Amino acid sequence: MADGSKLTASCSTLGYAMASATIASAMAAETWVGRGDERAATESAAAAMRDALNIIDFSGRVVVGEADGSILNVGETVGTGRGMELDVALEALEGTTLTVKAKANAIAVIAAAPRGGLLRAPDLYMDKLAIGPGYERGVVDLDAGAGENALRLARAKGVDPREITCCVLDRPRHEKIIAELRKVGARISLISDGDVAGVISTTMAETGIDMYVGQGKAPEAVLAAAALRCVGGQIQTRFAFKNEAEKYQAQRAGLKDAGRRYELEDLVSNDIIFAATGVTKGALLDGVKRVGRAIETHTMLMSSGDGVVRKIRSVTPTRR
Repeated sequence: MADGSKLTASCSTLGYAMASATIASAMAAETWVGRGDERAATESAAAAMRDALNIIDFSGRVVVGEADGSILNVGETVGTGRGMELDVALEALEGTTLTVKAKANAIAVIAAAPRGGLLRAPDLYMDKLAIGPGYERGVVDLDAGAGENALRLARAKGVDPREITCCVLDRPRHEKIIAELRKVGARISLISDGDVAGVISTTMAETGIDMYVGQGKAPEAVLAAAALRCVGGQIQTRFAFKNEAEKYQAQRAGLKDAGRRYELEDLVSNDIIFAATGVTKGALLDGVKRVGRAIETHTMLMSSGDGVVRKIRSVTPTRR
């Protein structure tokens, strides 16, 4: 049985085990909601995720990990060492600033694929363009302007451009993108952090987001692509190098043609399991809640094997 088929066959067991890791991470991060200590929040979440992963029977290798921490770095091994060999992409806390400021949309997220199934993306910036499922390939184009892509998407959807909502990170570097979108009449949902959640929101009708556009970190593009592979959608990316040193960094990471466009299949080339748990309440997931002597969590679990989006509400008793 091919590795991808094994992953699909074991998705029920392995998927729920992976979800337990994001739940553990989210609960640990919740301790730091509103407390202003980003380092403590990140380290607490990462330690909890690592501990949860290390009791799961698989042989894991982190290929997308915590960029600035001492835990769950790229190259670290996770799991018991028994079972399937998997590459893992993770962000134990996406939205650290959101967490410590008690703002919406912080999540804990992980994806796993058979060895070699995930792009080992260096910690550099990429231009990103993503839309949800149901559209023909090529409807939008990374090389077209943001306004033009909003018009294209409106035509494909059969609506006025004013009914298209685009998610954009609120950054000075996106002023041109924002101006182009407003010129064609598109709505803009500005987010302060969390572009993995921003991309995923294009796939969920309840969010009202049609397109994600802007520049963000490459590792997050891999995580977002993992979710898109499970439920459909398109993503186009390209490294946005600031200098020759960054080009060299990409080449050292094994990306010989790093200037090219990377699409969904380039970022995630095999079957995938994806899980995310809300830390603070957001459009995708509710946040962690402490109720009496228990902690309530809300988790999204998906796999490319069946395309089903499972929303899991868990109640974990606290130890006192």
